[in-house]
Amino acid sequence: MKKLPDYFGSLVFGPTVMKQRLPAETYNSLMRTIKEGKDLDIEVANVVANAMKDWAIEHGATHYTHWFQPLTGITAEKHDSFISPTPDGKVIMEFSGKQLVRGEPDASSFPSGGLRATFEARGYTAWDPTSYAFIKGKTLCIPTAFCSYGGHALDKKTPLLRSMEALNKQALRILRLFGNTDVSYVYPTVGPEQEYFLVDRALYERRPDLIFTGRTLFGARPPKGQELEDHYFGSIKPRVAAFMEDLNEELWKLGVLAKTEHNEVAPSQHELAPIHTTLNVATDHNQLVMEIMQQVALRHGLVCLLHEKPFAGVNGSGKHNNWSLETNTGVNLLSPGETPYENAQFLLFLVAVIKAVDDYQDLLRLSVATASNDLRLGANEAPPAIVSVYLGSELTAILESIESGKPYNAAAKEKILLGTSILPQLPKDTTDRNRTSPFAFTGNKFEFRMVGSSSSIADANTMLNTAVAESLRQFADVLEGASDFKATLNDLIKTTISKHKRIIFNGNGYDEAWVKEAVEKRGLLNLKTTPDAVPHLISKKNIDLMTSHNVYSAEELHARYEILLSNYCKVTNIEALTMLDMTRKQILPAIAAYVSDIANTAAAKKAVSESIDISYEKGLLERLSTLMSIISSRADALEDAVIKVHSIKDVAEEACGYRDLVIPKMNELRAAVDEAELIVAAKYWPFPTYGDLLFSVR
Repeated sequence: MKKLPDYFGSLVFGPTVMKQRLPAETYNSLMRTIKEGKDLDIEVANVVANAMKDWAIEHGATHYTHWFQPLTGITAEKHDSFISPTPDGKVIMEFSGKQLVRGEPDASSFPSGGLRATFEARGYTAWDPTSYAFIKGKTLCIPTAFCSYGGHALDKKTPLLRSMEALNKQALRILRLFGNTDVSYVYPTVGPEQEYFLVDRALYERRPDLIFTGRTLFGARPPKGQELEDHYFGSIKPRVAAFMEDLNEELWKLGVLAKTEHNEVAPSQHELAPIHTTLNVATDHNQLVMEIMQQVALRHGLVCLLHEKPFAGVNGSGKHNNWSLETNTGVNLLSPGETPYENAQFLLFLVAVIKAVDDYQDLLRLSVATASNDLRLGANEAPPAIVSVYLGSELTAILESIESGKPYNAAAKEKILLGTSILPQLPKDTTDRNRTSPFAFTGNKFEFRMVGSSSSIADANTMLNTAVAESLRQFADVLEGASDFKATLNDLIKTTISKHKRIIFNGNGYDEAWVKEAVEKRGLLNLKTTPDAVPHLISKKNIDLMTSHNVYSAEELHARYEILLSNYCKVTNIEALTMLDMTRKQILPAIAAYVSDIANTAAAKKAVSESIDISYEKGLLERLSTLMSIISSRADALEDAVIKVHSIKDVAEEACGYRDLVIPKMNELRAAVDEAELIVAAKYWPFPTYGDLLFSVR
């Protein structure tokens, strides 16, 4: 039997392997590059590359690839073999430092938002040594950044790394003011909880909408959904358990710290949560998690659905982004300690985050904006599109006492009484959890719950890092020039609380009353859709923020604005065309076949005797005939809307056209089709139903 500690990380060229295979001098030089950002000498790179190649070949690898994250939202790879010809017609296995450090993929077919012309094919990938190389299949994968010939970022990793540097720079300024000279760098850690659905592969392959769009565009609610709340944390079914066991093993080999697995709220919905790790590594790992999930599912006759809302009427899937700040000395800067009201350093970092979320709520919202996530946010099972911060009772009371200048009376630690002497008393947390909050403090971290299940976590964390860096920069500017540090610090915390307390909300985020209060009384933004949110990316305020911290250039921001809106249009267009195709080629013919058989049945009855009652058949024929007419006319209306929106040239106007013209027509068509599904006999309906899809995996 294989022991987990023996094979964990066995396919990763990590520190343990490096220390074994690299000369001490080379190893130390590489560690300085990783930990201190020192330049990597080409001679060191050559030694590392040779050792990496030998190790990979020993594990069966024949190829290598620079593994990067373009603006498609998925990972990209181009495989090159290690072979190199010799004069005698044979080959040797080679891999140089130059090949390790830099690659030159064709960049012409990746989205660039106008950063480069279509005919300009050259792009560069640059090794990220802080995220360790790994083996996938027979290929050595080298995590890299991706940029254009002109140096513009064409990926998600480059801005993420820049934002981490910006955050580190400003956090160190704050720590130095508190007399901390031991810390050399500060880095964000993240643990992204990945939600997903599993459906039977045979059923999936009979649903064109799932194949083309990742979600069901039609589907009437089954008799049973999630109303009994019996799936959440329920016993894991054998087929799913086998998938999870297989998935864990694959992820552990790759060094992914997969920790927790359980059933989620909706039928056939599940979650995997990792242990927190350094942000850029966590980002790479999450991309691997999504890829490996889908591969492993196929081995078990399943399909893993990562779409945010694959089924209407049941919970969608998110990716809770648990974000914190740690020092290289092992200190969590967001840990309140036993007496948070006396921990000035913690309070300063806390209000820095609160200020960042308030000042840049538009950036946080647009960082999770996609056509698919629009279907989830605000749908009574996910955070609303309004960004707010949950702190809990204790921290809220502490901040209120600071603002008012009144002493804070710390409550004694309570015990939870379980009503029986058999069970022990449990220590009571200082605050409950709030699952309705988009941005909730959960002990020593913030949980950003708006991130969509299919999205990379890079965008959300890039925006969050930069916004917090700006808060810390402003704080450091004030405190570094203070003649009385303590007095200035106290005043700064107090002023920040007073100015930004509107963003703090500890109530029910699902309540309609909150939406009204947030917008009308507090002045918070309610950016309901992607076309509402994305234009904020190129506002002067946000361009100034990103350029001042060297996270994005103005050109890179404008490019992403174009890409995000264009993707929204493309996704919605594919969905509309899929609906039309399914309606005209499968749904209407199926209804017509049923109508024909019903009509024949009625005619046959009457042929036997005029006195036979055919009211059932007649009523059914009338109802279905009416629905057929409605479905046909609504399909025509949808097609007209798509054609009209296609003629719009400006991408922002086009996105609004899809939101305002196409999506309402899609919803109208779906309503009529779903009504028909409830009437048409099961053997005539051309697709597996919600009941089939959600309850078939046992």
